[in-house]
This record gives sequence, structure tokens and C-alpha cells, in this order.
Amino acid sequence: MSIFKPFITSDVIVSPFKVNKSFTFTGNALTSSNVQIDRFIGINTTSSLWISGSDNTGYITSQSSQLVYRSIKELYYSNYIGGDDGAQAATASFNNDGTITGPAYTPNYYNYLSNTLLPSRYFPTGSDEEIAVISIPSNLFGEYLKPGTVSISSASLNLYDDGLGNLLSASLKVGDIIYEHGVIIITSTGISGSTGYGFVNYGTAIYDSTLSNTIYNSLITCSFESTVTIYETQYKCTIRENEFNSSNNPSLTSGSLAISNGSGSLFPQPGSGKLNDNVTGSYFSPYITTVGLYNNNKELLAVAKLAQPLPVSSVTDTSILINFDF
Repeated sequence: MSIFKPFITSDVIVSPFKVNKSFTFTGNALTSSNVQIDRFIGINTTSSLWISGSDNTGYITSQSSQLVYRSIKELYYSNYIGGDDGAQAATASFNNDGTITGPAYTPNYYNYLSNTLLPSRYFPTGSDEEIAVISIPSNLFGEYLKPGTVSISSASLNLYDDGLGNLLSASLKVGDIIYEHGVIIITSTGISGSTGYGFVNYGTAIYDSTLSNTIYNSLITCSFESTVTIYETQYKCTIRENEFNSSNNPSLTSGSLAISNGSGSLFPQPGSGKLNDNVTGSYFSPYITTVGLYNNNKELLAVAKLAQPLPVSSVTDTSILINFDF
């Protein structure tokens, strides 16, 4: 009987599951070479985009503050800047007489919403108004930031994630979190406090490193959890009652000898191939201690060790489950 048994399709199950890892960085650690969390300030200016170095921003990479403002506006707020208080811009209405009233049938852009709830994304559009952007690299956040785990704090301020994509200070919304991009956006000057934004200039405070502002560079702490999908593969090794009921141990054959390797250790050697009388009875059952997984070329790829020897049943199937995480 062959010692190899092939798997069938139903023997192999691949199951994905999400894992998370917590990160906390403070001060200069945010911009260190192995972290690279950058901060930008976006400004709604009308200066020429072609004057090199005139409006650069960023601690690690240099970007145009005007382009940062425009990019954030286009990617994440383009459907909302036409509505008051960050409400979605009005769309077309289909009238009973067949006419259409309104600027568009549907919102024109995909703004990376974190859920299906009705969002509110305020974005400052006045001249020279500012936003702050914290960009976390993908090698840290994985597939996306875990909702509800983002926080930015200092001795004087605490901004936290409500799990719905909103960045809050106490009960006031001060910005948005784009989980799948690792981007934290803070509006610089909010609108009336009654609408949930407040008036604090958070954008400049996050970016600037002077003591006169709300957060000093070396005291900023950024915390979050990354999300990565791991695939667990389960192999079901089924031993029928009539399979693997003998042993390849050479000491079980008649005429086998134990010889020394010269250092006092004894090793059994195969004999004539005839089984000894004590292992030919109907009650003899070998024990399984190790399972090897092979490829189609019979090359050993992995070895699974059982916690304790498992007897092979002669009356029912024996199943061994082997799990791999990739």
C-alpha cells in the first residue's frame, strides 16, 4: 500500500479573516524613516501653480499647498461643496410632466464614503482658507485603517474617530477619515458651532511646529490600527478504517537488527520484510505522530506534528485537520 494519499477538492478549505495591529507614534517618530507619516497644509489660493517652491508643504515630501487643497477637494468633497453644512449637493428632480429640474441626475463623483449613512462633509471654500492633511503610508495601515481606532492627541487637544469616518473633538466634528487611503483630513475653520463643527483653526495647529499654536510638533501622538486579510488554509487528512493500518518501522519485521553507529547509539535495520508475530494480530494498530504534505512530485513541503500519538481506528474513519495561515 502506498504511503501517499491525494487530497480531493472538498479536503481543502481556504478561509479569509481580518487581523489588526495597533500603532502609536509620538513627535519625531511620525516622520522617521521607517514610519513616514507626513502632514500637509492645503490652502485655497489663486497664485500661479508654476512658481516652483512658492507654496510648498509637507514634513517628508514637498507638495504644493494649493494642489493639496484642490486634490482633497476633488477626491473627497466634490459632491458636498454645493450643499450647506457639508450636506450632499442637490441633484435633479424628475417631475410628473416629464421635465427634469436640477443640476445633475446623480452626484458626479465617488467620494470614498465609509458607510451608507447620510454623510455630512463640510469643506472650507473661502479665499485663503486652509485644511490639514495627515497621510499614513499603506505599509502601515495595510488594506485600510480600522474604523474607530484613529486618534490624534497632544497635551491640549484630543481628536478621535467615531467609527463612521468622522473626526471629532469632544462632540464637534472637525474633519473626516478616509479609511481605505489612510488619510485624515481636518478642516481649518469650521462653520457655526450649532452645526457641529466649531471655529478652532485645527488645520494650522496640526501642521505648524511653533509653540504659539495648539499642538507642538514634538508632542503630537497619532494612534491607529491597521487591517490585513490573512488566508487560512485547512487540509483535511482522512484515514479510512482500512488505510494506513501497518507500520514502516523496520524493527517490526523479522530478522531486523539493532546496530551501533560507533558512539553507543543503536539503530534498527530492516530484516527479511516479514512482520513479527506480535504485530500481526487483529488488535494491532499503529499510531500516527507526524503528517507530511507533499506536492505532485512527492517533494515534502510541510510537516505537521501531533501533540500526542494518535491510534488509527480499524472500525471508523480518522480525520486530522491541518491549518496554515498565509
